[in-house]
Amino acid sequence: MRILVVGGGGREHALVWALKHDLPEATLFTAPGNPGTAQLGTNLDIPATAVEHLVDAVRAQRIDVTIIGPEAPLSLGLADRLRAGGRHVFGPNQAAAQIESSKAFAKDVMAKAGVPTAKSRTFRSLTDARDYIDRHPEPLVVKASGLAAGKGVVICATRAEAQRAAQTMLEELAFGDAGREIVVEDYLEGEELSVLALTDGERMVILPPAQDHKRLLDHDTGPNTGGMGAYCPVSLSTPRLLERVRREVFEPTLRELASRGMPYQGVLYAGLMLGAGGAINVLEFNCRFGDPETQAVLPVLPAGSLAHLPAIAGGNWRPGRTVLPAVGSAVCTVLVARGYPDTPETGAAITIPQDPGGGDDVLIFHAGTCADRDGTIRVAGGRVLGVTGLARSVPAAAKKSVAAAERIAFAGKAYRRDIGWREIARAGAA
Repeated sequence: MRILVVGGGGREHALVWALKHDLPEATLFTAPGNPGTAQLGTNLDIPATAVEHLVDAVRAQRIDVTIIGPEAPLSLGLADRLRAGGRHVFGPNQAAAQIESSKAFAKDVMAKAGVPTAKSRTFRSLTDARDYIDRHPEPLVVKASGLAAGKGVVICATRAEAQRAAQTMLEELAFGDAGREIVVEDYLEGEELSVLALTDGERMVILPPAQDHKRLLDHDTGPNTGGMGAYCPVSLSTPRLLERVRREVFEPTLRELASRGMPYQGVLYAGLMLGAGGAINVLEFNCRFGDPETQAVLPVLPAGSLAHLPAIAGGNWRPGRTVLPAVGSAVCTVLVARGYPDTPETGAAITIPQDPGGGDDVLIFHAGTCADRDGTIRVAGGRVLGVTGLARSVPAAAKKSVAAAERIAFAGKAYRRDIGWREIARAGAA
């Protein structure tokens, strides 16, 4: 089997790593890939958003299955173009990908499907948004409706902050076209949970849930980012909870999309808020594997789990089970560049020790890196590396992750040292 993974970040490196383990006979390609994926297969120098060039490459390389990692090529219709040519693809079509590319669309789907989510209003007019915010209780949340690389959500303690956020998006276009439409919604209290389901549009298999850490600094302080780390599994995600998520979130959403002529195939990511009294609310949907959740979830999946992806793409999927258990625990700590998330500095040389410690229990996933002609690895993006520690428990995995992160060097390196802190606190209280 010849498999192409589209994308060049930490999520794609983790996907290629997992495919190499689960499908060792497969020939792997990544476009554009990174220095990490180059060690596992062949990188194609094609941007993830260059739809026509990717279609040509699939034909030229005789690709059997294309797995689309990021949201941008999905929102541009890459899956549609490949399927129109008779190719097998893992990932939703352009219409269904609106579940992520338009928060306004996702809110409408949830309203029609009866999926629990925060009360909200959608605006294109700054005047109308300001009038609504003036009457809204504090705190509140302002979101860019379009794709903003995970950074288009502003949690506002006051109406004044929300007014500023709305102006920044609608008038100053801080997020470009992604912020020409905004969603203003109620602030929800609780604990977040990321639940991913593999689906062919009818059947589904739920992966072991993870918890992301969006804030830049320890103790969940600082600005929102694309994600500073994640851990898996999460003890809050009991079988009973996952069954509720299936019935109350995934199934009605898939039915509603199908009723609109948008059957969903691929991985559907539900970002949830677990509130008091057992409340479950959807904060967001993503139309792809999460990043950095993927770097914590894939390493703890049962052996052979990635075979689900080409089976779904080929239309011959027989899942057998409804939930995949976690085998052990994983904690991923993300190393970021100086100035991240606003103005990350690139170009610094990266030193990764031959043995960062932990042996096979430490995995290093490249995200924002590139290689010079002489082989020097350099910083090429805001989120640079994901360092995943593996162990029997989350506290032990966290220690391995942080210890390895400390041994990697580049100018301006920053990272959180408390990834998994809620789970570690629960383990200590048990």
